[in-house]
Amino acid sequence: MAALGPLSRITRLGCNFCRNHRLVFNRNSQKRGIASCIDPSYGLTDEQKEFQKVAFDFAANEMAPHMAEWDQKEVFPVETMRKAAQLGFGGIYTRPEVGGSGLSRLDTSIIFEALSTGCVSTTAYISIHNMCAWMIDTFGNDEQRERFCPDLCSMEKFASYCLTEPGSGSDAASLLTSAQRKGDHYVLNGSKAFISGGGDTDVYVVMCRTGGKGPKGISCLVVEKGTPGLSFGKKEKKVGWNCQPTRAVIFEDCSVPATNRLGEEGQGFNIAMKGLNGGRINIASCSLGAAHASVLLARDHLLVRKQFGKTLANNQFLQFKLAEMATKLVASRLLVREAATALQENRADAVSLCSMAKLFVTDECFNVCNQALQMHGGYGYLKDYAVQQFVRDIRVHQILEGTNEVMRMIISRNLLTES
Repeated sequence: MAALGPLSRITRLGCNFCRNHRLVFNRNSQKRGIASCIDPSYGLTDEQKEFQKVAFDFAANEMAPHMAEWDQKEVFPVETMRKAAQLGFGGIYTRPEVGGSGLSRLDTSIIFEALSTGCVSTTAYISIHNMCAWMIDTFGNDEQRERFCPDLCSMEKFASYCLTEPGSGSDAASLLTSAQRKGDHYVLNGSKAFISGGGDTDVYVVMCRTGGKGPKGISCLVVEKGTPGLSFGKKEKKVGWNCQPTRAVIFEDCSVPATNRLGEEGQGFNIAMKGLNGGRINIASCSLGAAHASVLLARDHLLVRKQFGKTLANNQFLQFKLAEMATKLVASRLLVREAATALQENRADAVSLCSMAKLFVTDECFNVCNQALQMHGGYGYLKDYAVQQFVRDIRVHQILEGTNEVMRMIISRNLLTES
């Protein structure tokens, strides 16, 4: 696809969605609009408001009507994601010369928050795919960028990020998957666990050990589906994130061309961590979308549900709870956007802010969604109501992209080692 400017790429095919901007979270959603105190468009430029509008409308029209079905039937919505890619969402912060939209980290957060109001699980996968495309674009050479990025940005091909192993989760630097150099190839042996898209995707960005112990012995290889020696485990049954498959990725004497290595030998761990800094903002943004949707769902329920002769909206305790939810949502949004700006500007506080955003936002937004479910009473526990799926889908955000316990380690290390 020819390179287009950031706004033209997103609005060219998105104009039809812009005409009737609305939010739809399930078939019972009310058309009351967004209260000014939680309006996600405040503080944005006109350009940012335009692609936010495209993303909200795509979520409402193309994702939300299918969210429950995708979850229950475990559908990986390939064609819907390719429609999103036509709007520029397949390579949001990948450079335009290889098919990306070339937007900033803040722009990316705005888009992922909006898309997640339609389906968290699908958006979360799109965010991982975007991270992989960015890693190849940033650390690959010109040949690698031209070979992989255009198909990833169009989502003609899909990508998976492969770091976690059965024996190395939070201690990622202890990974054991080996890659021995033999001539002009690397021979991989080992396995990766909990890989989003595993088995259904086409490109695997793999962290593997080419040297000694520790982070400096890790390199990054791009492994393509169909490579001899590459196989996959069973599809995992999960609490949430059901519209993206999760499998183990297995390497058994898997021969990968040395030309598929990103960067130099020993740079893999650094590449992985730089990818995750953005990934933490992305996943926090997905939590924001779920919380935003849940606040509106809870508000709508309080306005129509009657108990003891009055609507629940007349109950002061629930009024106060709703106010707390709205406050947590807005505080979370501000922190995510500050972290995104810091990362874009390569500020000294970027890593800590990304960790703070991931920790605070995924915790607080889960609490918001969980409180929204509680406000629905027994109805909230029924799969006919979207709020329960938001709760299930964002629970894992406190675990992946670095557990929130690891986020606390990163933040405290910064506080205690810098004077």
